[in-house]
Amino acid sequence: MRNRAQIGLLPDGRRLYLHDGPIDLIIQAFGPATQIQAAYRAATQRFVTVLDELCSELTILRQPFRGDGPQPTGVVAKRMAYAVAPYASQTFITPMAAVAGGVAEEILEAMTSAADFARAYVNDGGDIAIHLGPGQQFIVGMVERPDRPSLFGSAILDADQPARGIATSGWRGRSFSLGIADAVTVLADRAAMADAAATIIANAVDLPGHQGITRRRACDLTPDSDLGHRLVTQGVGGLTAHEVATALDAGEIMAYSLLHAGLIRAAALRLQDETRVVGAGREGLEITSNSGSLVNA
Repeated sequence: MRNRAQIGLLPDGRRLYLHDGPIDLIIQAFGPATQIQAAYRAATQRFVTVLDELCSELTILRQPFRGDGPQPTGVVAKRMAYAVAPYASQTFITPMAAVAGGVAEEILEAMTSAADFARAYVNDGGDIAIHLGPGQQFIVGMVERPDRPSLFGSAILDADQPARGIATSGWRGRSFSLGIADAVTVLADRAAMADAAATIIANAVDLPGHQGITRRRACDLTPDSDLGHRLVTQGVGGLTAHEVATALDAGEIMAYSLLHAGLIRAAALRLQDETRVVGAGREGLEITSNSGSLVNA
């Protein structure tokens, strides 16, 4: 095991914390103690190999995905490529758009392959892979501002429904965004799928050319960013109600297209105290809003 990785239980004694470079995971499994221990051992053993695997293919992973181009070979990298492939012919996207979800998926699979437990989650900075046994359920809070966590609603994931991934994207988060959404939370069948879709929808929530929006080239902020010279959002001033509605309309149209294509199960779009929900109520999924104006789509 490399000394670089940090591994240990959090103070509550129930959640496992795994950190390596840019990867921060919080994991919790529910079930018999012996099975949880086995699951945590498996998660740890797999985790210490993940970052080196990804780094070995960074050149490919930071390039726009092309079905006829070079393909990654690592297990996590393949998950990432699969998740972004549906968007590649229509917009700029690299496999890095699904890296957090892909890592969460991989660690969860290691756990479920090694142990038998009722339910579990692997949270990679807000992009979450979920395991639900029969009759199990998770209620997941939706964060309004990733940089200053506060909940604006919750999503219910039930074992009887297919959603096993949830991800959030927005201009205030740890990753760059081309749009102005404070937060876009997506439910999908897999965490990597949710991660990629949240990126796409958050990019679509936008007001191109608006003077109150501050943008900078991604490469000026992070020289090795996969977004290169593309302008990423660094600040959003006060918007009128009409402007907020216009930006959310654009994101909602994108979310509907992904819903109809089967790429997501539901989404909640948040911008300056306004919320749009797409897909709530379908297949038993529920998304609730705790504050602000909620528009059920």
